[in-house]
Amino acid sequence: MSLRSKSFWALTLLLALAVTSAIIGLRFTGDAGAGSAEEYKELRLFTEVLSAIKHNYVEEVETKDLVYDALRGMLRSLDPHSSFMTPEDFKEMKVDTKGEFGGLGIQISIRNGVLTVIAPIEDTPAWRAGIEAGDRILRIEDESTKDMTLYEAVSKMRGKKGTKINISIMRQSFKKPRDFGIVRDIIQIKSVKSRMIKNNLGYVKLSQFQARSADDMYKALNDLKSDGAEGIILDLRNNPGGLLDSAVEISSFFLPRDQMVVYTMDRYGNRNEYKSRSKTFSEKIPMTVLVNQGSASASEIVSGALKDWKRAMIIGNTTFGKGSVQKLIPLSEGAGLRITTSKYYTPKGTSIQNTGITPDIEVKLSSPDGENGHPVLRESDLEGRLDNEQTEMDDSQKGNSDENHETAVPLKDLKEEDDTQLQRAIELLNKWITYKKMPAALMDEPVKSST
Repeated sequence: MSLRSKSFWALTLLLALAVTSAIIGLRFTGDAGAGSAEEYKELRLFTEVLSAIKHNYVEEVETKDLVYDALRGMLRSLDPHSSFMTPEDFKEMKVDTKGEFGGLGIQISIRNGVLTVIAPIEDTPAWRAGIEAGDRILRIEDESTKDMTLYEAVSKMRGKKGTKINISIMRQSFKKPRDFGIVRDIIQIKSVKSRMIKNNLGYVKLSQFQARSADDMYKALNDLKSDGAEGIILDLRNNPGGLLDSAVEISSFFLPRDQMVVYTMDRYGNRNEYKSRSKTFSEKIPMTVLVNQGSASASEIVSGALKDWKRAMIIGNTTFGKGSVQKLIPLSEGAGLRITTSKYYTPKGTSIQNTGITPDIEVKLSSPDGENGHPVLRESDLEGRLDNEQTEMDDSQKGNSDENHETAVPLKDLKEEDDTQLQRAIELLNKWITYKKMPAALMDEPVKSST
């Protein structure tokens, strides 16, 4: 056996040992009991294929490239939110929660094997260029997105401020794909925006749950209170989620201390509970929460908790339905693993997965000019999604096939007076505030009618 062959087999054996150790660690937390021998047996096939490629393929290929591609395929076979990340991908992913990076400003996912836009982020190059939810990204520069992972796509679309990138888009209303030339910018996602509405209502738009979001929201809420806000509208529409801790902390502003916000459950039945903390803004101020099909993950945690405890009226459309928890695992050489470990449940024990949060008051947006909106994308549309063990979904709940389109109007196309969801929230809050101001004696007075 040549020195090169010996070196290759040594590398292969080390790889097999490393992969097996990782599997055992994730499954049993150190228990290498039953099943270990079987896992070694299955890994033998992997090493055989790797050896065959290295010795027989028509061109020389890097072992690392083969291993990375195999790991990508392994994670792709699980669910849409689990993935293997190269060192470059892992570095890009860690940028997300900081809220500042060079790029376009879009939230993307994979639908039916195609890279698809969930929603453009407000006030970003993609938003200004006219990218819409439901757009299918077919090419990035001259490279097809077929079989491209999310993090590969993200890393290709990010870049230095001022540099231009071309992406090829197919939209339901297009007869053929169109190229969009977009100039990258520094995407500084200011996750909290607030203002007064109608002189007596505080409006807070939360676009993402970042590390600083809770602090920024607490300040915004207190500023609105100082400005005379008698009710709060929390807008979580098109908020894709973010950090779990941020969601728990923001929920705590409106709930009594030590009240359940959310709990998670893994495959073994292990339960982790997350309860409200001491930093409370107000447990009593009238409140509504706006949600839509783009409200996902952490947004669903907050709206689900406030709905279960009857703390706020939820208005809008059923949310995205991402009810799973991902864990980030650093690997050697700077690579990383994002793997789904458990599911979210609302305080009353309802699974969010696929079904999302159903609003108390369903209000559909309509375009002032009567035009159809963009196709809606939900968790239930994603290939390989996890099932919800609490429900057996009928055809009407399984998302949107090409024959059954649900559409939504882009928020950026609406003026405030045409935003029927917002207007319904304002109307409801003002009635609530009026009722609270009524004298107790009058509210207790029996209703009289004349005949």
